[in-house]
Amino acid sequence: MRKIVLIFCCLGSQFAHAQTTDSSTSAKSTSDKTELKYNLNESGSHFFKATFLNQTWLRFNQSNPGTTVVGDPKDNTFDIGLRRTRIQLFGQLNDRVLLYFQFGMNNFNFLNASPGFNTTGTISNRKIQAFFHDAVAEYLVFKDKDYLKIGGGLTIVNGLSRFTQPGVSNIMSMDVPVFAQATVDQTDEFARKLSIYARGQVGPFDYRVAISDPFPIQTNGAAPPALGPNASFALKGHTKQFQGMLLYSFFDKESNQTPGYMTGTYLGKKKILNLEAGLISQKKAVWYTGATASDTVYHPMNLWSVAAFLDMPTNTANGTAINAYLGYFNLDYGRNYLRYNGLMNPASGTTQAVGGLGGTQGNAFPMFGTGSVIYSQVGYLFRQNLLGGNGTLMPYAQAQIGTYDRVNGSVGVYNVGLNWLIRGHNSKITLDYQNRPYYIALPATGKLEEQGRRGQLVLQYQVFI
Repeated sequence: MRKIVLIFCCLGSQFAHAQTTDSSTSAKSTSDKTELKYNLNESGSHFFKATFLNQTWLRFNQSNPGTTVVGDPKDNTFDIGLRRTRIQLFGQLNDRVLLYFQFGMNNFNFLNASPGFNTTGTISNRKIQAFFHDAVAEYLVFKDKDYLKIGGGLTIVNGLSRFTQPGVSNIMSMDVPVFAQATVDQTDEFARKLSIYARGQVGPFDYRVAISDPFPIQTNGAAPPALGPNASFALKGHTKQFQGMLLYSFFDKESNQTPGYMTGTYLGKKKILNLEAGLISQKKAVWYTGATASDTVYHPMNLWSVAAFLDMPTNTANGTAINAYLGYFNLDYGRNYLRYNGLMNPASGTTQAVGGLGGTQGNAFPMFGTGSVIYSQVGYLFRQNLLGGNGTLMPYAQAQIGTYDRVNGSVGVYNVGLNWLIRGHNSKITLDYQNRPYYIALPATGKLEEQGRRGQLVLQYQVFI
């Protein structure tokens, strides 16, 4: 206990001097030091570290039909917001014990969209956003070997895919494919769950398995959907969730230090090619009415995916690199499950009702549903000296194509963007354009039919240390 107290007493002094990350870099000048780290031993293998992340958005959005903003109809909106503001505190306290915390807020704009406006259209408290995302303790079973780590707490360690547990400070695109965070803010806390888990690396294999204790849907801050003919998360009963993921690496191994988080791009610093498969399963997760309105049917949630990920240099001399991902997601949330979502939605008030679906205003589209999704991305990192001392560029493209039981045709959402990497991920500006569909419900079937498309242009500035 005395040692922990001394750590925190010394952190202020060490951070003020931007302590180097390990003994091999101790001779570097102050201008080269990019980590806030306090070493607990001479080698630096035991340490305590802090990181800070801020992602600021300037956005122009073409609104879905029927959108209102603070009571006024709006065909388009311009807003300024904070997509993510985070603080990480973590440390390898000895050869076996890792402690990890993350604190921060998400999706904070002038509407304070999460929780945002309530069902009566009145404004919520804008000062209740920040919360603990992670609070995890982890134990390394075999000293100096990553074969088995056992941990528990509030954590993003998940199954399904790498983008179910993304390292948001180092993603290639401006944002992640949020559909892969399958229960986000429904039965989890912004993709985090109370879990016990085991993870590790054995040869070319990287694995993780977890048993999670999902939150009741009633605690997510929104009015739960009524029991009806289409599946929704059950308001009665409580079952555990089981998840797992297996990854095979053909070349370099990926980083395995922080619990769960998977890197978006190494910017050509590693040679990565891997295959992955993952799943999430929970009994009686959802319910819907059966033959009669009084007949309640419980249904399991079964989600799985397979994918390939590539991130490697194309020319080590000049620093060029390529990033690519292709994944197939099979998603069974129960009969006709469908949920709209819009990132940092710029709409307010009561939502437009379309076939019993809320949240269709602003920039929302059918993001989660029973069916399948194909997701792909590709980007190219230009040479490191492209802009002289002002960094380099990395353009990218994303495609998310969903086929849902409750939607006629496919739901195609497309993004193109350009990263200006001023100092890698530590200081970067991203310009991103998204094109998405909007829908009406067909009276005869209740299914959604695409009526047109809308666009969104975002300028993001990320600072990370």
